[in-house]
Amino acid sequence: MPEVLSQGEIDALLSALSTGEMDAEELKKEETEKKVKVYDFKRALRFSKDQIRSITRIYENYARLLTTYFSAQLRTFVQITVASVDQLPYDEFIRSIPKMTILNVFNADPLEGRMVMEVNPNIAFAMLDRMLGGQGNGLNNISSLTEIETTVMERMFIRALQSFEEAWKSVLDLNVELDVLEINPQFMQIVSPNETVAVVSLSTKIGESTGMINFCMPHVTLEPIIPKLSAHYWLSTQKKIREPQEKEELEKRVRKTKLPVIAELGHSTINVQEFTQLTKGDVIRLNESIGDQLCIKVGHKPKFLAQPGTYKGRVAVQVTEKISEEEE
Repeated sequence: MPEVLSQGEIDALLSALSTGEMDAEELKKEETEKKVKVYDFKRALRFSKDQIRSITRIYENYARLLTTYFSAQLRTFVQITVASVDQLPYDEFIRSIPKMTILNVFNADPLEGRMVMEVNPNIAFAMLDRMLGGQGNGLNNISSLTEIETTVMERMFIRALQSFEEAWKSVLDLNVELDVLEINPQFMQIVSPNETVAVVSLSTKIGESTGMINFCMPHVTLEPIIPKLSAHYWLSTQKKIREPQEKEELEKRVRKTKLPVIAELGHSTINVQEFTQLTKGDVIRLNESIGDQLCIKVGHKPKFLAQPGTYKGRVAVQVTEKISEEEE
């Protein structure tokens, strides 16, 4: 947004021009001169702002899903929100995370290549402590993981990645599979150091422990679905998905609606005097004979004809014919 000058600044500028302190020709010359902007080819921006916004929306949904999942698993207060979405060289991402951390390397078919879910040790061990019955206290430094700790963490993060599939469902159906759980970033070379990656940082709080969960997604891996991350595609897809979902949801609710089903044995007409004289043991003669079929009403509308009888010792009717709309 261009800067707006105050009235005092305008008066001072006009005064400087009139007294010769400033030259109008020099000001015009400065504006026409080309401005040089430094561009770092090692830090190439491969994702547009529109695509970054779409990735942010996906991970905001994923953060809500993770909050629900971890709250149920850990049975404690969990809060996860999207802190930032950046694009940077892979080498810079590796240098930005702790030297010893929890790295979940996973595949997301049909996308080629691997992605990384990095969990800060403080958060990871708070989760592990809760899963093993503790208070949820995190650890700041780790040297190695025992077999039990590795197994518990793998199972926990495998289920967390199932929510990753659900979050990306509006863009692509993914089949996520955990490849390896690593603790040393130096042993994790999924792309070349200068390859641009999208890094999504999720601010995480579990009980009293806080930390970050970072997702690293190489551009070369996301390249086949980059066009689907535009706002136009996103909105049109959301509309197409929403309509069938609304229809399916409405159909489910209608199917669960309860309707009264009435089997009419018959009917008869009496006057008020006969009605007032009815006593216990009196018999009302119906207009239908014993061999006639009964009328089955659904929602007080005749829908079927049925034969009376018993089933497993209880009074029942067997549907023999459907009443058409014309007959109805």
